[in-house]
Amino acid sequence: MEAILTTLKAIIDNFGSAIIVPFIIFIIALIFKVKVQKAFLSALYAGVSLMGFTLILGAFTPIITPMVKNMSQVMAGITGVNLNTFDVGWQATSVVAFATSAGMIYLGLGILLQTILFLVKWTNIFQPSDLWNNYSYIVWGAMVIFKTHNFFLGIACMILLNLYSLFISELVAKRWSKYYNYPNCTIIAMHNVEPAIFAILFDPILNKLGFNKLKLNPKSIEKKIGFLGEPMTLGFFLGMFIGILGSVNKLGTIAGWGDILEAAIATSAVMALFPKIASMFAQAFAPITEAARRFMGKAGDREWYIAVNDAVGYGEPATLTSGLLLIPIMIVVSTILPGNQVLPVVDLLAIPYMVQGLVAVYKGNMSKILVAGTIWFSLGLLMCTYTAPLFTQVAMAAGFAIPAGAAMITSFNILGKPMLGFVFLAFLSGNPVFIAIAVAVYAAMFAVFKLKNKEIVAYLDRQADKNESAEEAGV
Repeated sequence: MEAILTTLKAIIDNFGSAIIVPFIIFIIALIFKVKVQKAFLSALYAGVSLMGFTLILGAFTPIITPMVKNMSQVMAGITGVNLNTFDVGWQATSVVAFATSAGMIYLGLGILLQTILFLVKWTNIFQPSDLWNNYSYIVWGAMVIFKTHNFFLGIACMILLNLYSLFISELVAKRWSKYYNYPNCTIIAMHNVEPAIFAILFDPILNKLGFNKLKLNPKSIEKKIGFLGEPMTLGFFLGMFIGILGSVNKLGTIAGWGDILEAAIATSAVMALFPKIASMFAQAFAPITEAARRFMGKAGDREWYIAVNDAVGYGEPATLTSGLLLIPIMIVVSTILPGNQVLPVVDLLAIPYMVQGLVAVYKGNMSKILVAGTIWFSLGLLMCTYTAPLFTQVAMAAGFAIPAGAAMITSFNILGKPMLGFVFLAFLSGNPVFIAIAVAVYAAMFAVFKLKNKEIVAYLDRQADKNESAEEAGV
């Protein structure tokens, strides 16, 4: 068994989503009796597109990251606030998760569980196509095991978090698929789909306050200000804005303005190139979608979605714009939020991943995304602060080196999850009553969703349409 798990870990470590997803697409296409040539092209489209996303983000990240770090340092210097918990990012957190014994176990157990749940129609999300993001459950369970010394309690925590994640993903699957224009696709990563629940619950309040009337989305901006609102131009000015904020101590130098303009062009490039690669990625699913409809027509009317890595939505205009605007907002919030001890740094550039649930629910209404994101991610900072001591111990036990000057570490993206954090706390307590409540909440939400599926999905569509003007809707 250990040899199998080690091999599985090696596959995940060495074959990224650009290899695993195309392979799974090829197999699914063949199951639905798509011709081998078409199945191969579908897989190749997916692989090329995912690699394209990776290359763009790989080039974009090192340009923007120094700006974000400098912004954090400048803000800390202005306020004089000493935040002793450093955000090491989701990448480092995944390394810690997969380095634990629980991580090794859940690599196999998670795939088995997720496949069975899909085959028995417990869920309509095919999760095994996004194996990498299983570390999001593992890190919470590993902390439970480390604290309680109860291995089975930790595994049970992972399983329940996985079920919560599947529920939220299926709840917003149609919205995500429609908004991002990827047929029968959705995101499953728990750390990025979780805010969708808050978006849904908070939406009626935002509408009462009139935020749905603001129509602040890429289409409306482009209509109002012409070429200045085009994604490429908007990206340029947005990148310049981030560049200036991140280079305030170098504004009087040529080098400083070189960095600012580089950030502007880089952001513009992401805005311009992402839609082109996205259209290619969508092509990968066309043959499968068509064949699946024929197949499902014979086998029933099941509507299912394949989980894809959330990198495919990163560069969508409303997503990237909202995500980048939230960077300076969250830096300011971190210095004034009572009780917070976290300095968000590395994961700030992950915010365009983190807002995708909000973007899909609010149909790109950036005024809502910014308000809801600020509130939810602020609560996330407090969850990070609370869990940082335990996560730091787990990371040190796994051999992770704590950065110089940091008393503790965390991941703003992975551990800043208010709702799922409370599920974790129930298991951490070991109290059967609290654990039973966490299970009961999931069971109640799951039962209501399954009984009222069509009504709930229709409600989410109606709510989303309130963020769109008659002209944008084509009326």
